[in-house]
Amino acid sequence: MHSNKRKYTIVFEVTGSVLAIIYAMLIASNTGHEMLGFALLLVSSCLFAAWAILDKRWAFLALQFFYFASAVIGLVRWS
Repeated sequence: MHSNKRKYTIVFEVTGSVLAIIYAMLIASNTGHEMLGFALLLVSSCLFAAWAILDKRWAFLALQFFYFASAVIGLVRWS
């Protein structure tokens, strides 16, 4: 069970990080890909939230609610 949990946390951490990096580059580049960027932020925050729950990192989980809300705001504003 412990090794399965570790596999999931690695997948959530690495995938969430890659998506967050792409999101940041898309938004910073100001090239018209804001919707994709905010969609990636939304997915990234969900992956990070899952990681936070598995590792019982409650402050990190709370931060993901704000990233999630930022993504929703961005998607609404840019749509």
